[in-house]
Amino acid sequence: HLPGMRTPTEMIVGLVLCPCGLLLTLTGTLAPTWRQVSLVPDQPRDVVWEQGIWDICREQQSTHDRLCGQADGLGYFEQVPVRVAQGLMPSSLVVALVGLVVAALGVRCWKPEPRHLVAGVAGLVLLLSGLMSLVPSSWYTQELWALPAPPGSTLTVGYSLVLSYLGSCLEILGGLALALSFHHCCKE
Repeated sequence: HLPGMRTPTEMIVGLVLCPCGLLLTLTGTLAPTWRQVSLVPDQPRDVVWEQGIWDICREQQSTHDRLCGQADGLGYFEQVPVRVAQGLMPSSLVVALVGLVVAALGVRCWKPEPRHLVAGVAGLVLLLSGLMSLVPSSWYTQELWALPAPPGSTLTVGYSLVLSYLGSCLEILGGLALALSFHHCCKE
């Protein structure tokens, strides 16, 4: 066992948390349930509208009939928090992929010693990615009840928004862990 062959703990933590965060953010971005609208007037009581950043789905829960691609009659997709999420969430995914590639090059990349500077830069990129997905998730949550919905309906947070939050937090924590690699550069 060579002393230099051991991968530092912060790099392992970063390389575990960031891909998990990326998967959660990807699921949150693509799935159409950022907000659920239920008890819609003039609709059966078991109808739920699921609104995401790309699609609106209507599901009748008693029969599990689900129909996506519903018309946006209330101007939901024109709202600023939704438009910001449509731009920042995919951008965050691209930045996260770039960060993971850089992290793979810095952490080991078939070298006996990790490249601490490269891993630290990857940590900053992944931290930025997490912040890029946290901003639209937070803004959407703050504006959840202000976004257009049929009067008298009930609004709840959807699972996609929760997954986006969790993914953002994991990317931020993983990015911070990888950024601790700068500490090794200073020691050298």
